[in-house]
Amino acid sequence: MKQSEIYRQNAENCLRLAEAAENEPAHKRFKRMEAAWLALAEEQDWLDGETSANSQKPK
Repeated sequence: MKQSEIYRQNAENCLRLAEAAENEPAHKRFKRMEAAWLALAEEQDWLDGETSANSQKPK
C-alpha cells in the first residue's frame, strides 16, 4: 500500500470522528486533522511522482 493511501485512510478516520463528535470544538479539531492528512497525501503523491507540482491546489 502506498504511503499516500495510508494518509487518506487516516483522513477518512478523522472525518468519521468529526461526524461523531459530541461538541463543536472536537468536530473542528477532527476536520482540521482530516485536512492535514489529505494535504500530506497530496504532498506524498507529488514526492512519488504521481502528480505534478502545478496540479496541486493553491493554499
